[in-house]
Order: sequence, then C-alpha cells, then structure tokens
Amino acid sequence: MNLALLTPARRNVLQRRIRVIVAITITWNVIEAAVALIAGGVASSAALVGFGLDSIVEVLSAAAIAWQFAAPDPEGREKTALRVIAISFFALAAYVSVDAALSLTGIREPEHSIAGIILAAVSLAVMPFLSLLERRTGRELGSASAIADSKQTLICSYLSAALLVGLLLNSLLGWAWADSVAALAIAFVAVREGIQAWRGDTCCTTPVSVLTGETSPDSCKDPCCDSK
Repeated sequence: MNLALLTPARRNVLQRRIRVIVAITITWNVIEAAVALIAGGVASSAALVGFGLDSIVEVLSAAAIAWQFAAPDPEGREKTALRVIAISFFALAAYVSVDAALSLTGIREPEHSIAGIILAAVSLAVMPFLSLLERRTGRELGSASAIADSKQTLICSYLSAALLVGLLLNSLLGWAWADSVAALAIAFVAVREGIQAWRGDTCCTTPVSVLTGETSPDSCKDPCCDSK
C-alpha cells in the first residue's frame, strides 16, 4: 500500500489514533458483552444473548486491528487482519440468521428486558461515532483493514438499532417478529462486507494527500465513503 502521500509524522499520529480507537472499542464491547449476556440469561432472551455474542465478535475484529498496528510495519500484517475481520463478518451473519430463523418459526420468543432496551440505546449512541472516527482515520491512512473494522462496528450499531426496535415493539405491541426481519437484512450486509474484506476490496484505501486533501478519483466507490 502506497503511503507516500503522508508525512512520517502524520502517519504516526494516524496509527496512534487507530490504536486508541481500537482500545476504546474493545473496552466498550467487553462491557457490552458482559451486560448483554447477563441480562439475556436473566430474561431468557436469545436476542440479548446473541447481541452479547456479537459484541465478542466485534472484540475479535478490533483485536485484529490492534495486533496489526502494534507492529513497526502495520502494512505487512494487513492481509491477515482482513482475513480475521472477514471471518468475524461471516460468523456474525451466521448467528444472526439462525437467531432470526428461530424467532420467525416460533421456536423461541424474545423476552421483555428493560436492561436490554437501555443497553441497545446506549450502544446505538456510541458505536456509530467510533465507526465514523475509525473510517475517516483509516481512509486518510490508506488502511483497508481499519476501514473494514469500521464497517464491522457500523454493522454492530445497526444490530443495536434492530435490537432496540425489536425489544420496544415486542414490549409495547407484542410484535416478536420485528427484530428478526431487521436482523436478516443486517446478515445480508454482513456477508457482503465479509466478502469485500476477504478480497481486500474496501473503499477509500488510497491515502489522502496532505497537500491537497484529495484521493484518487477511483478510490471511493462505496457509500461508506460519502461521510468525509
């Protein structure tokens, strides 16, 4: 990956920022997983347990980025990091699909959980911000793996929204199927992003010039690049 457009000082700043973002992401998701798994166990809620397992998947993805940027030459570890992120996308899609199918077929029913509603709401407020910050940093740095991890975080925020809507509709209207329908759409997106990460085909992987602030005209062909 060509990082010639970045000065060494700026590159170091961006790499440190990635490490900080990843550390915050890992810390948050460990807390989120613990709360979701405990609340899910108390309420016998498969949806909340699934959300907790998704947080563990996000920790795995973030840990891959932390491992990559802990090296003196992060670019040398990029392919392996992308593979780990891709697998985490596929694992997320598989679990969400199975969980949604169980709900839609009536094998299990989502339970009411005030703790789950609060957790999903807080996660929905935190995760998009972390995703945006990592995506912008990864774009300027030209890191495909950082951009892929930011997509993983964004998909987790979608899952938070689906969980929140599903729990609210179930609690208020008794619509137990609502979160499952949204989850299936998220699973589809996760598979697509997993394939792109496996191929190393992520958006905006050309470093931004420190002089012009521009990238190559062909470097941004994904909607995730619209937020600059």
